[in-house]
Amino acid sequence: INAEYGNAEYGVSSMAKVKVGDRVPSVTLYENTPANGVNLDELLKGKKVVIFAVPGAFTPGCSRTHLPGYIRDYDLLKKKGVDEIVCVSVNDPFVMHAWGEVNQVGNKIRMLADTTAELTKALGVELDATKGLGNIRSKRYSMIVEDGVIKAFNLEPDGGGLTCSLSNELLSLL
Repeated sequence: INAEYGNAEYGVSSMAKVKVGDRVPSVTLYENTPANGVNLDELLKGKKVVIFAVPGAFTPGCSRTHLPGYIRDYDLLKKKGVDEIVCVSVNDPFVMHAWGEVNQVGNKIRMLADTTAELTKALGVELDATKGLGNIRSKRYSMIVEDGVIKAFNLEPDGGGLTCSLSNELLSLL
């Protein structure tokens, strides 16, 4: 895996449980505080949404490349008909909120915490990062979702790389 997460002894496969045409699992993620649950069914209903996931807030690749690309390409994504952009990580909502503030996401990107990895496990994109990050995290991926249905799904082959899940790759699919 990426050197950012320590040695390469993480459990990684390039397969996910979901595929294009599947519905995004109905789970609750958290925004800003544990009291502010966001049901994915409700968030995705009737909208075109870009969801991208990172292994950890404040980690180097996520902070230097992944999140900044989506901030930079916000206007281009909106011009392509995207209603919302969502960043997901297996972190607590306070960390996600702080990471969004530090990166000045404003209202461009919703920073949602998958606190118990419920979405991550339902999608089948767990990254065993217990040695480097302390727990199960999410592999790096991006997807285009229309009215709750996955229209494109880009899973990094090694779980942590910075290629197919970046905003410029997703833009080419819209």
